[in-house]
Amino acid sequence: MTDIPKTMRAVVLKRHGGLDALSYEAAWPVPQPAPSQVLIKVLATGMNNTDVNTRAGWYSKSVTEATTGDAYDSLDGAADNTWGGAGIQFPRIQGADICGRVVAAGAEADQSLIGKRVIADNWLRDWDDPLNMHTAGYFGSEADGGYAEYTVIDHRNVAAVNSDLTDAELATFSCSYATAEGMLDKSGVGADDVVLVTGASGGVGGALIQLAKRRGARVVALASPAKHAEVAKCSPDAILPRAPQNLKQALQDAIGRDHVTVVADIVAGDYFATLIEALDRGGRYVTSGAIAGPIVSLDLRTLYLMDLTFFGSTVNPPQTFRNLVSYIEAGEVKPMLAATYSLEDFKEGQQAFIDKVHTGNIVVVP
Repeated sequence: MTDIPKTMRAVVLKRHGGLDALSYEAAWPVPQPAPSQVLIKVLATGMNNTDVNTRAGWYSKSVTEATTGDAYDSLDGAADNTWGGAGIQFPRIQGADICGRVVAAGAEADQSLIGKRVIADNWLRDWDDPLNMHTAGYFGSEADGGYAEYTVIDHRNVAAVNSDLTDAELATFSCSYATAEGMLDKSGVGADDVVLVTGASGGVGGALIQLAKRRGARVVALASPAKHAEVAKCSPDAILPRAPQNLKQALQDAIGRDHVTVVADIVAGDYFATLIEALDRGGRYVTSGAIAGPIVSLDLRTLYLMDLTFFGSTVNPPQTFRNLVSYIEAGEVKPMLAATYSLEDFKEGQQAFIDKVHTGNIVVVP
């Protein structure tokens, strides 16, 4: 521990609000690992919607609009303003998608991790009952995360990765790809499926394409035309505009059928009903986001007459992360790195993330 400084640079969330709720700190205390934790020197941390939603308080049921990154007037007094439905503790260092090097370990942690480059499983668990969703927390939400030079996490949450990918590229995987893999697991996607992916130009969207293709499924991606060339790098079978006016006809023209077996949705909003109408009888809908708006219209007759099944997907079992590491090491998935920003330029980077002009993932490199 002698070579580890006492203070570090960090971006700290002081309250709910706009970008002004974030404070760049040049001398924040370096955390000390608990007995079961490792201390990680952060090399890169990916940005995710969770960061924006938590900062703005979008998870509160009092908020009904799309994700904008702005503060919400309706948030006053709300206590259900994080993903898990309880208030966040301030100050908080956000950032779940870390790539870093383990520099120290608590007395009960795996000492062999020291010196290794690792990425982290973002789900903080009761390791005596790791499948218990009620006790799950999220790295960078219920505990400080990676928008800093150092962070701590339980040693069972990290895995060394044998890969030639850069630190920034490795920092694009944990949140986006584990979220996508969890969605595909929940909805049982296999080689016989045709999967419609919304928000295909984002981190989770690109991951959904790659991971569904890995399973042998056919994939149709929805994205703005300006981003089609970048989305094509994920190798979907077809790419359509973000919200075709006649989705069934667009599907028929693109893949020779006017329906799909699975909708993997992270957008929701006004287009939700159109997506549901594109599902085949016995089809499945799975969601892990609602960036275009959480309040949607559903005709229950469609749900039951078409024998549809709906899945919500958030907390993943530990094996999802372990599987992802194996995919990375085998080269079965590739990073979609859009841009990097320094801690000092964090607000500029998060604004770029909110503006959604990029394709793929934005990463903060200390």
